[in-house]
Amino acid sequence: MIGRRTSPQAPARFLLPGYDAIARSRRAAGEGQTRTPSERRIALAIAVFAACFALIGARLVGLAIVGGDGGARIAAVDNRAPIQRPDIVDRNGEVMATDIGTASLYADARSVIDPAETARQLATVLPELNVADMTTKLASGRAFMWVKRDLAPRQQYAVHYLGLPGLDFRNERKRVYPNGKTGASVLGMVDVDNNGIAGIERYMDRVVARPDANGTPRFDRNRTVMLSIDLKAQHALSDELEKAMAEFKALAAVGIIMDVHTGEVVAMTSLPDFNPNDPMASAENARFNRATLGVYEMGSVFKALTLAAALDSGRVKLDGRFDATQPMQVARFKIHDFHAQNRWLSVPEVFVHSSNIGTAKIALQLGGDEHREYLRRFGMLTRPQIELPEAGSPLMPPRWTELSTITTSYGHGIAVTPLQVVSAVATVVNGGFKVEPTFLRRNEAQLGARVISPEVSRTMRGLLRMVVAEGTGRKADVPGYPVMGKTGTAEKAENGRYARNKLITSFISAFPANDPRYAMIVMFDEPKPTKDTYGYATAGWNAAPVTARVVARVAPLLGLRPATKPQEADMLREASLVSFGAGGQ
Repeated sequence: MIGRRTSPQAPARFLLPGYDAIARSRRAAGEGQTRTPSERRIALAIAVFAACFALIGARLVGLAIVGGDGGARIAAVDNRAPIQRPDIVDRNGEVMATDIGTASLYADARSVIDPAETARQLATVLPELNVADMTTKLASGRAFMWVKRDLAPRQQYAVHYLGLPGLDFRNERKRVYPNGKTGASVLGMVDVDNNGIAGIERYMDRVVARPDANGTPRFDRNRTVMLSIDLKAQHALSDELEKAMAEFKALAAVGIIMDVHTGEVVAMTSLPDFNPNDPMASAENARFNRATLGVYEMGSVFKALTLAAALDSGRVKLDGRFDATQPMQVARFKIHDFHAQNRWLSVPEVFVHSSNIGTAKIALQLGGDEHREYLRRFGMLTRPQIELPEAGSPLMPPRWTELSTITTSYGHGIAVTPLQVVSAVATVVNGGFKVEPTFLRRNEAQLGARVISPEVSRTMRGLLRMVVAEGTGRKADVPGYPVMGKTGTAEKAENGRYARNKLITSFISAFPANDPRYAMIVMFDEPKPTKDTYGYATAGWNAAPVTARVVARVAPLLGLRPATKPQEADMLREASLVSFGAGGQ
């Protein structure tokens, strides 16, 4: 029997329930008939589900690839690396500023489910937030907004524990100043994004950093910025000035200590000051740097520069004499002496008794053009070139007349910064070389051009010592650390006139007198008289004694050995002989 050839078996089909009934009805009705209601319902359900999935997919894509400004902001937040700044240390390596890691809280308002409830819950752990304002922000639909910067770890944990949608954190860097206010006038501050905006911090952004493609400053992580500041001396200076400012009820105070050979500023204070950890908590005037940006008529401290210039020029001799028997009439003005001697004065007597009349006549004998040129060499007529951006430009007469020569000779009619004055003092006592001030550590002397001869510098050291030993600066002397210096008292100018009862008092000094290492200025703005000053508010009663307190504290900290021999402790006789022996200068 021949076997039959069978047809290949059709593949099995997996049928939905009711498929056979549908197929039979199709065959019965023919292929051209319309779908049944059941078919239409199934097709509609499939279409609805497909549309829903398409909408959800589109939304997810929109969240992943955010367009517009909001997307740009989110991209910037997610991709921008935080600014990591190098440490700032004092000259001995003590940390004055450093970075720590922190977190900041931001929100995507589009993902916030209930703005009012979210704001209310945030306020329970961040009570400084305003609930109404935060509700408005969270309801704005914005893609990105900061909620709070620089959260403490406990705050971050508390917010995270709330589990609120639409909130997230960004890792950032925060600047910390472990010594608080100490050195704030030098350090400056940073903004909330860790950009330097004042002081050495601003200098670092401009000079030390290398900006990236977005202009954000980037630093070498292994670099440390070493300042000229000595933290121990800085603390002592600030402490003494704070106490003195309260004692004399002064509006402000300034103190600067400088190495006379290198120009390094080893301590500087401007009061009132601020805490750079929270600078906005202080008044705006507390953030103003009076030491380097403020300009003042400094009064009789300028007499040291006038006399040094006159002696160096050769037009005035140390054995010269000047008539101070009566006030000096200049146009409609009369020049008086506060400590009037009413007699002819030798050059040393003019200086020791701080005679305005005698100094004015010395300046006239020097000559206006020559006087102005020496002031330029001392750095009094130009803006100081320093690392800090807060550097004030001097105010001077638009035309240098005879009256200008007279008034500037004793520190009126010209306004300069305290930093300029202490730099000039360093030049006077260091042998006559110009020094450029710096706030960065220097390892060796940085002497500039010669301004006065070494002989005149030695003579001026003797005269400055005489002021402390027997003149207006007697209260500035310190046992073991002989001080040389000069008082300065100037009336403040207000509305085009001088206010007789509002004074700027200052004392310039150098120590130790037998071999000057440091120059210093102490200045007060509107100090008040006290019972202990017998009603006086001039420099000899406030700036001079405060100078003594500062020297007594900082000299040992700076490694200076106290004088033990009588000739070291009081060099007045030797200085006087050197000074008067320079009569042929």
